[in-house]
Amino acid sequence: MPNHTDGPRPRRSVLYMPGANERALEKAKTIAADALILDLEDAVAPDAKPAARDNVCAAARSGEYGHREIAIRVNSIGTQWHDDDLAAAAAAGPDAILVPKVDSAGEVHRLEAAIVAAGAPEHTKLWAMLETPNALLDARAIAAASERLTVLVLGTNDIAKELHASQNPGRAELIPAITGCLIGARAAGKVIIDGVFNDIKDPDGFEAECVQGRDLGFDGKTLIHPSQVDPCNVVWAPSPAAVDDARALIATFDEAIAQGKGVVTFNGRMIENLHVDNARRLIAMADAIAAQG
Repeated sequence: MPNHTDGPRPRRSVLYMPGANERALEKAKTIAADALILDLEDAVAPDAKPAARDNVCAAARSGEYGHREIAIRVNSIGTQWHDDDLAAAAAAGPDAILVPKVDSAGEVHRLEAAIVAAGAPEHTKLWAMLETPNALLDARAIAAASERLTVLVLGTNDIAKELHASQNPGRAELIPAITGCLIGARAAGKVIIDGVFNDIKDPDGFEAECVQGRDLGFDGKTLIHPSQVDPCNVVWAPSPAAVDDARALIATFDEAIAQGKGVVTFNGRMIENLHVDNARRLIAMADAIAAQG
């Protein structure tokens, strides 16, 4: 059965695993990713898709992935595999079903109705990939379309393709598009995961893009290789020093408020409720990561 939590759920590292590769699905049980996307789409050849569907549904049912959040990525709407993928994934009851190329709020409504009709348990949420120009323009509407939709995932390779944009270090060409999706997700109160970094032989470039994504405000990053998991986890995890600083900030603020002070300073800077909220969120995430063991 999936592993559930009432607190914030770490999604620093979200690793794609090819659904047709049974050895990869087995290996995934030992990889320190926060979440796994068992893939029926890009990583699976057309003639292997039915067998891959059986593999990932069995894996999702197995309960053998520990704390890792399990999502099944189905083939996109309109493909010959989509309906069967969606029905099988819903019956398997993973933590989430990830649908590529979601284009509108209306599609979210239809997807939700379809998985409910297929018997998806309540814990199985919808995740939506934002990959098309329409999705970029309607990110907020898509994010807000359903309470069952909890996570947005950027498909940055497809975004670049659709925009006829280059993909250079620093991603200057994509920043307006990806930050628009981030704003839409936050307006709807949803989690959003950054896209993949394609060059597994460029660890420095990967780390730089992780830092950029974290600093922009994304909740984590999708990954294409297990070697990317550990450095990604490090970038997105609050450091011990940051946790100590957050606890001290909260204590300083609470003490000042109890003394009736109108102006509160911490380490030489003024602080207010928003800084306390940020500190509490950081501590909650650090505690959630520690609880995973």
